[in-house]
Amino acid sequence: MDKIEKLESFYESEHPYKGGIALLREIALKTEAVEDFKWSIPVYTLDGKNVFGIGKFKSYFGVWFFNGVFLKDPKKVLENAQDGKTKGMRHWKFHDLEEVNEKAVLAYMNEALENQKKGLEIKAEKTKEIEIPELLQSKLDSDSVLKSSFENFTPYKQKEFCEYIAEAKQEKTKLRRLEKILPMIKDGVGLNDGYR
Repeated sequence: MDKIEKLESFYESEHPYKGGIALLREIALKTEAVEDFKWSIPVYTLDGKNVFGIGKFKSYFGVWFFNGVFLKDPKKVLENAQDGKTKGMRHWKFHDLEEVNEKAVLAYMNEALENQKKGLEIKAEKTKEIEIPELLQSKLDSDSVLKSSFENFTPYKQKEFCEYIAEAKQEKTKLRRLEKILPMIKDGVGLNDGYR
């Protein structure tokens, strides 16, 4: 299935908020953003950069802004996507179609696009030197194919593997987690790729 089919499937599938996300799409298509499909959801981009996306969930639907922290938010509707973790992303949630103020949503989307043109974006923090747990390091040292595969991952994905093992409290859990990730590393599959 290509991106266009995936987009259409996302918007046409039966869901309690089918009408709500259709309206948000209609508004998004009035902007200069390019409609794309990433992480199993519609994402709207400008010059290849993610600007905003549309999502549907169990109890709400909404639009989120990748660098929403820079939006003026005159209606005070934006929420931090994940307090303490998310620096730039902001969500605007709706629980009912009648809550969607088309003019306001369009204004927020257009402001997000203008901010993108100005280069306003949260830069990813430099990752510190990755501390590889001893269990994983010994496997990497004894298997050149595994080591090469691990080194092909981005520092961020390497860090995810390392933290996954290091955060386990018991040795048996560390060993179980290690056995789980070794085939993933060899196959070039990131720990959380299924969620991205």
